[in-house]
Amino acid sequence: MIRAVVFDFGQTLVDSADGFRTAEKELQRKAYAALVTAPWGEFLDVYREIRSRFHARSNFSRKEILEELFRRYGHQTDPALIEQWETDYWKRIEAMTRVFPEAEKVLERLLVEGYRLAMITNAQGRKTEGKHRLGRYPELERFFEAIIVAGEGRVPAKPDPAPFRLCLEKLGIDPHETVYVGDDWRIDVLGSEAVGMHPVWLQHRSVKRNWPIVETSAPVVHSLEDLADIERLIKEVK
Repeated sequence: MIRAVVFDFGQTLVDSADGFRTAEKELQRKAYAALVTAPWGEFLDVYREIRSRFHARSNFSRKEILEELFRRYGHQTDPALIEQWETDYWKRIEAMTRVFPEAEKVLERLLVEGYRLAMITNAQGRKTEGKHRLGRYPELERFFEAIIVAGEGRVPAKPDPAPFRLCLEKLGIDPHETVYVGDDWRIDVLGSEAVGMHPVWLQHRSVKRNWPIVETSAPVVHSLEDLADIERLIKEVK
């Protein structure tokens, strides 16, 4: 029996896809203008290679990515400038973030049906001191009895099992009684599955994205509204 549904935040309950694309382009142009030592295409290849390595470790700090990029080109960094660029990056994303229109209705329905709700989200390289950007969306925050901001303090980032286990501990329930809903194959699906939760892979049909082609036993849904019958969804893939 499923007793709780745990959600990721970004690209699961809120859509930041356009914000990330815009912020990335702005950051790349700033860095290239400061370096101006290679053709644009070559620069992009280097930037993306560095970014991929950091993301593979669930490290989303633009500050650290930029520092590595400047080292690669033998340039000194201006700490204040890099800090400002990172601040501008996240402000751009936040300004272009929108709650998925069905999110509040689906969360309300799950609560009415008796499910306990929680969230596990990565800090994405920003020091939030436990105050995740979810706080800017009180219409969503009110639904969750436990919120784990992974990647801060002593809690490692997803897909490390620690934040998933911490959430289960706070809820006082077993992994097999819990569904985890997220958009990222490696971080959310594999991470939750590794601790015994039932992962649901959310591939929002309204988000322009190249989803990885992988074999998975996890149910794949294309809207939060597809979570209408959690028990049936899980039983269909057993």
